[in-house]
Amino acid sequence: MVVHLVHLPSYYQFMNSAISTPTPIEKTVFPILFALSFSHLLNDTIQSLIPAIYPVVKQTYHLTFSQIGLITLTFQMAASLFQPFVGLYTDKKPQPYSLAIGMGFTLIGLVTLAFSNGFHMMLVSVALVGTGSSIFHPEASRMAHAASGGKRGLAQSIFQLGGNFGSSIGPLLAAWIIVPNGQVSVVWFSVIAMLAIFILSRVGNWYKAYIFNLQSKKTAQVRVQQHSFSRNKVIMAIVILLVLIFSKYFYMASISSYFTFYVIHKFGVSVQTSQIYLFVFLFSVAAGTLIGGPVGDRFGRKYVIWFSILGAAPFALMLPYANLFWTGVLIVPIGMILASAFSAILVYAQELIPGKVGLVAGLFFGFAFGMGGIGSALLGNLADHTSIEYVYHVCSFLPLIGLLTAFLPNIETRKK
Repeated sequence: MVVHLVHLPSYYQFMNSAISTPTPIEKTVFPILFALSFSHLLNDTIQSLIPAIYPVVKQTYHLTFSQIGLITLTFQMAASLFQPFVGLYTDKKPQPYSLAIGMGFTLIGLVTLAFSNGFHMMLVSVALVGTGSSIFHPEASRMAHAASGGKRGLAQSIFQLGGNFGSSIGPLLAAWIIVPNGQVSVVWFSVIAMLAIFILSRVGNWYKAYIFNLQSKKTAQVRVQQHSFSRNKVIMAIVILLVLIFSKYFYMASISSYFTFYVIHKFGVSVQTSQIYLFVFLFSVAAGTLIGGPVGDRFGRKYVIWFSILGAAPFALMLPYANLFWTGVLIVPIGMILASAFSAILVYAQELIPGKVGLVAGLFFGFAFGMGGIGSALLGNLADHTSIEYVYHVCSFLPLIGLLTAFLPNIETRKK
């Protein structure tokens, strides 16, 4: 995925038209959704540089797998702990320019990472990048919900699509730029952060006008779909959804943090080749992102959740026994199937707890990032005590947790 800077003038005009006329909530505001998706691409491109440079810094600073896991844990915890609080706060007091401010933290962390001279300085750097992410995701998801025009699954999928594409191109950029030129070349990516700040400022202008438009028309209120589920049933459903997120992101952590080491160790490929295999997986995740949201809008979230978690199980179980060719083949359906899960799970949870869009987004984004960080740390420790191949034998059973989807209640969503 390449950032098409040549299209920025037309994009700028596109955004101007969206900002000048706040759109009613009944209509999907695609310029804003595309702007949020593109900003998500830029944000997650920066984030994906962190695991992508692990082979470089591991060799430079003689780090263990446990230390690599701690770097990921620090980043993911910083990116997760604040998200529910950000979402809860912005549910009460929306902050149109919080996305640009969050990207400012990411920019500082990126520059610091480029000039880090040891393990502890790297921890500080990734914590700053994680803090920026913690501010970005819940409010960006809330803005996507506001611009959805009722097509919530589609809006979340468009938003997620940019993030997953950004995650997929990080390893390629690392292979082409950071591996040949060293850690300091990370600073070149600060241009991406500055571009994101500019775009998010424009989105903030639209959101500010959108909020003012709603507040000035007291009759214009968002109608939420109520359900008849008891409080205990809602809590049980949320717990099941969080367990499904656990299974998805523990497995994703095994790929994003250690897949390069896995193919290098098992098949003897170069660092650049290992980054290409990681790109294939992450690109498959991006390609499968658009499935979950629209299909869930049409047929129901629960069916998508069934397929997106449990459907990856056969391929995940075969992966540890595959040769290099079939490894490259199997990671494609694994990535595509897993990718459809998050949008469906997030919108399902928002329908379970109507009126708490930011809180739910912060909780689930934060929990997902936290599970990814904890998973990376635990799996790194397991790899140090056993082997990197053993990690993939253990993780291959995680998608079977998708069987818990059977206990989720059915939610019928009707447009009013």
